[in-house]
Amino acid sequence: MAVTYWSTGLKSASSAFVIVPALIIAALVSAAIKIADPWDRAVVLRLGRFVHLRGPGLFLIIPVIDTIPYWIDTRVITTSFKAEKTLTKDTVPVDVDAVLFWKVLNPKQAALEVADYMNAISWAAQTALRDVIGKTLLADMLEGREKISAQLQQIIDERTEPWGIRVNSVEVKDVLIPPSLENAMSMQAQAERERQARVILGDSERQVAEKFDEAARTYADNPTALHLRAMNMLYEGLKQNATIVVVPSSVIDTMQLGGLPKK
Repeated sequence: MAVTYWSTGLKSASSAFVIVPALIIAALVSAAIKIADPWDRAVVLRLGRFVHLRGPGLFLIIPVIDTIPYWIDTRVITTSFKAEKTLTKDTVPVDVDAVLFWKVLNPKQAALEVADYMNAISWAAQTALRDVIGKTLLADMLEGREKISAQLQQIIDERTEPWGIRVNSVEVKDVLIPPSLENAMSMQAQAERERQARVILGDSERQVAEKFDEAARTYADNPTALHLRAMNMLYEGLKQNATIVVVPSSVIDTMQLGGLPKK
């Protein structure tokens, strides 16, 4: 009986000696095999030193010795940023919302040159936006968003280039101004439109007066033309209104509608 127990214990110990190493080997193989998506790049460090980039697809690392601290996304990424209550060049507080489109071109620099490139590019965009707002007049900001976007793209791209990041474009979504100033600008725009309307009306009156003066001189030298014009006016009035036009006899004598003047 004792011999049976002894043999059973030996078999259990031998099984444990086989299973434990097998599990350790399986764990090491599992830790060594890595798979990167088509847009991912793995930054591999060996004993704390950069070795290489891996991906996309299947690749192997040395467990325990190799580590992957960063998986870098190489797709185009969008980042929203804003500047609140920022003074323009003419001291007007504005809120500006913008969107940044950027891409990691050098994953090694993005991982090694800056601690957190996602937050770094967000802060770089915000500070650049505040700088541009402080150097721009409110009127230029409201009318020239494309110019501001181009300036922001240039500034942010210069700041992020050492990190291996390229800025594709920047789009200013909205510029908000204080409600009181918005009402004042609306009144100013309305007054400007009224002024332009009065100027156009006055210019039209001047042109009409000039044409009437030319017509008066033409009729003064040609009574026959005046007679024909008067007849045409009466005809048009009767045709459009389908009624009888009553005019004083003095007007008829003035227009010489009774007959042509005798020479």
